[in-house]
Amino acid sequence: MAAFRERLAQREYVLGEFNERLDFSWIYHDNALEGVVLSFHELKAAIDKNIISDASLIPAYMDINNHKLAIEFVRDCVARRKTNFGLDFLKKVYPIFNAEENAASARNPLQYRKDNPLHRLYFHEIAPPEKISYRVRKLADWLGSEEARKTHPIKRAAKAHFRLISIYPWPKHSGKVARLLMNALLIKDGYLPAIIHAIERQRYYEVLRAPHAGLTTLLTESLDGTIDAAHRLLDEAEQAVVRAAS
Repeated sequence: MAAFRERLAQREYVLGEFNERLDFSWIYHDNALEGVVLSFHELKAAIDKNIISDASLIPAYMDINNHKLAIEFVRDCVARRKTNFGLDFLKKVYPIFNAEENAASARNPLQYRKDNPLHRLYFHEIAPPEKISYRVRKLADWLGSEEARKTHPIKRAAKAHFRLISIYPWPKHSGKVARLLMNALLIKDGYLPAIIHAIERQRYYEVLRAPHAGLTTLLTESLDGTIDAAHRLLDEAEQAVVRAAS
């Protein structure tokens, strides 16, 4: 990461292009983990305001755009350096994913689930509805604790993700919010996001059913992959700038 940060600092002119391409990969793989496979055209059409989208695909585009807005919200939080990535963060970031239902949940922005969903992608044990609020508060307390501050950033991010997905607070978007919290903590500590690739989908589901050490290993490998891909993306972005200038 130190080598990458140094390289990027010398080439700030490609930062916009780099972030755009990183976000495409981030959103693509994060959705693939949820069983939604997106095409480059769908991603581009949803995110690029200059493209006129097919009205029949608007719901899918809205989900992609909300995901992009959530990532931008994380970057803004990190830039301001004042955000507590606890309960306040969840209160603000979950409604971004859940924008289509915001009006109905305005009084309670977190709107926890009230039952155990029969059909869901994740098959690990989850909290009963009556325990959700308590366990989310306990997670928020832990994130602000001395113990969490002394934990290695990668282990802290993995544990936060594991605890939130084990609570599974919402019938929709719990996985996306848990991974966003994980990556928000990594970005806050100077890392790139750990993008868990689609090919690791089955392994990802399996490690969620075991102690979080397995998720820490997967997160570390994913972070290594993101750093390697980031160097390649930076190479390509630089070449595009050179071609445009020539």
